[in-house]
Amino acid sequence: MNLIVGLGNPEEKYKHNRHNVGFMVIDSLLSTLPFTHINKSSFRGALYKSSNILLLKPLTFMNLSGQSIEAVSSYFKPDNIVVIHDDLDLPFGTLKFKFGGGHGGHNGLRSIDESIGKEYLRVRIGIGKPQSRDKVISHVLSDFSKNQQEDLGKIIKNAKEASLVLTKENLREVSQQYSLKVKKENK
Repeated sequence: MNLIVGLGNPEEKYKHNRHNVGFMVIDSLLSTLPFTHINKSSFRGALYKSSNILLLKPLTFMNLSGQSIEAVSSYFKPDNIVVIHDDLDLPFGTLKFKFGGGHGGHNGLRSIDESIGKEYLRVRIGIGKPQSRDKVISHVLSDFSKNQQEDLGKIIKNAKEASLVLTKENLREVSQQYSLKVKKENK
């Protein structure tokens, strides 16, 4: 069993925010593959299952994502956990992959690290940094720009495909095939 988690915030007002790009990838997976919704309140998230894959959107808000992942992991004991998240340290348009590591100030990853440890695969989707550190919160909680939205479909498609392949292939092969590098900064 493999668990693919998309990070985001559950309320409608956050739906198109940069911080919700993980939810966007899960929604894309749900729109193209047959999954059954599992309704169990103790999971504290929207959970979907196919034969050997679980998809999770924690509904605890970003800063408590680890609670939902821990509940699902304790119940299903997945072999692999893949977490899809926004990354301020990568320019918009970049898609990278890694196993383990630090949270880099990302409160969703911090919560996961505290709940289940750091040993999970990461699909890092670059959202770029704001010009000033004091604008980080408003940056992650704002929608992608109109120009960025034009490229977002390709990024989500690559992240979706890579997430599925990560459940079967090794990280190096996925990185070689699915990594995206930014060509230009779209504001």
